[in-house]
Amino acid sequence: MPNVPRPMWRRVLLIVVGAALYAVGIVCFARPAGLFPGGFTGLSLLIQESCQRFLGFTPPYSLFSITLNFIAAALCFKYIGRNFAMLSMLSVAIASVLTDLIPAYAFSEDPLLCSVFGGLVNGLAISLCLRADASTGGTDFISIYLAEKSGRDAFNIILCGNMVMLSVAGLVFGWGRALYSMIFQFSTTQALHALFRRYQHRTLWIVTDRPEEVYAIIRDATHHGATLFQGTGLYKNEPRSMIYTVLSGDDIRRVVRDVRAVDPHAFINAQRTDSLTGRFYRRPQD
Repeated sequence: MPNVPRPMWRRVLLIVVGAALYAVGIVCFARPAGLFPGGFTGLSLLIQESCQRFLGFTPPYSLFSITLNFIAAALCFKYIGRNFAMLSMLSVAIASVLTDLIPAYAFSEDPLLCSVFGGLVNGLAISLCLRADASTGGTDFISIYLAEKSGRDAFNIILCGNMVMLSVAGLVFGWGRALYSMIFQFSTTQALHALFRRYQHRTLWIVTDRPEEVYAIIRDATHHGATLFQGTGLYKNEPRSMIYTVLSGDDIRRVVRDVRAVDPHAFINAQRTDSLTGRFYRRPQD
């Protein structure tokens, strides 16, 4: 079946669940361990704690989070899509308000455990929102923008940017908290790499006796083209057809499953593609 837009109710449901998990990650892992997760979330927590320490009052987290993300959302509204920007701001609003409302609770007092498992929860929350064609805001806005423009996974670039912000936090609040925060951010990034693969590329080599049917699956499911090679299978010295194509990482499992259904004897080799130049269809965010 061809790619079709997800129903709006499903997108909103994923956003609500993802935003709630995001808030839980802040309240139950980041705050108890004194972590700054990076991005606008970490910056908002940094400003909030700075106000508490140096000015004697604690403003709501949502005040800084929503304000900072609104600026980045304007960029996405113009260059990525209206629905993406609006749904992302919905995610930001829900997560920000819940962060202020959820009672403080610590699953562990160990900052290392909070860094690792909090980062995993954070990565899961972000991936749910990304699957709804939205984001949790902040540097996610920027990474999606860069990925759409360059066609490459930009989360590692954002990780480097977050390291700069966390270095500032280390100078102000101590290097121990900053280093644990870096572990939190690294754990988040690795979870994203595992759970969200749209901006990762995979090369498929498919040896099959049914090239027309196999290509029809690739074309209809992903809107991608392919190249057909004719060769000889040396084991039996018989003519064979081989199809070459490059797909987004999140399409591989579905395509391989459908190809197996059409040709159970197909030989399929999937390889990671680190660099890609040329025309490559990517499903739009909206």
